[in-house]
Amino acid sequence: MKKLQLVTLSLGGILLAGVLFTACNKSNFDNTNPDVAALMAFNLSPDKSVNLALSGNGLTNSPLAFTSYTGGYLSIYPGNRIFQSYDYTTGDSLATTSFTFEVKKYYSAFVLGSNGVYQHVIVNDNFDSLSGTSGKAYIRYINAIPGSVNAAVSITAGGTPVNNNAAFASISEFSAVTPGDVIIAVSEGSSINVSRTITMEQKKVYTVLLLPGANTADPAQIKYIVNGTLDDASGQRTSSSARSVNMN
Repeated sequence: MKKLQLVTLSLGGILLAGVLFTACNKSNFDNTNPDVAALMAFNLSPDKSVNLALSGNGLTNSPLAFTSYTGGYLSIYPGNRIFQSYDYTTGDSLATTSFTFEVKKYYSAFVLGSNGVYQHVIVNDNFDSLSGTSGKAYIRYINAIPGSVNAAVSITAGGTPVNNNAAFASISEFSAVTPGDVIIAVSEGSSINVSRTITMEQKKVYTVLLLPGANTADPAQIKYIVNGTLDDASGQRTSSSARSVNMN
């Protein structure tokens, strides 16, 4: 397995939730607790604060507001588990998803939707397929803008654009890009047209969040997190000292 040095996610614009390690009490894949998986979960639903559970066990000790997350990858028991999200205010179930988590694999789970229609996207963050010696950075995106049907997403690195269409709730694979300034843009008709530039570093792995904006005058926004840093060698994951990655 590819080593991934984990970092504390951005505190600027994405809120850190209190973390309760209910599934396993170790956050590393190490010799004392090797048979675990790792899960990071986000609330990308603009009109709900949510509680999250995995097969009945709470993932956090406080609700997740819009753009909040679990604070990093949490150790969980592998196997077929039920991922559940609940309305913090009413306790009503928003969505329920059955998913099989494998030992020593990393996963991300996203709560999406609005106006009474909600869903989950759960993906394997397949760091094993990424090279830590290629000199590249890696980027993917998820379209969490409700109502967007065929958004045009452009990622421009080293002057070369990569254009794709992304329906709501779709998530791309990680793509290698040249480190440095990367321009990310998303548009759909006349209703959405936003872009931002982020500076990406070699070996780092990024997830870009295409999110609903605050109002009709600001219909979309672009944020990102750093999943971690790839190690040159393959093998067990080792944790590193957490450090902040600021969002600007």
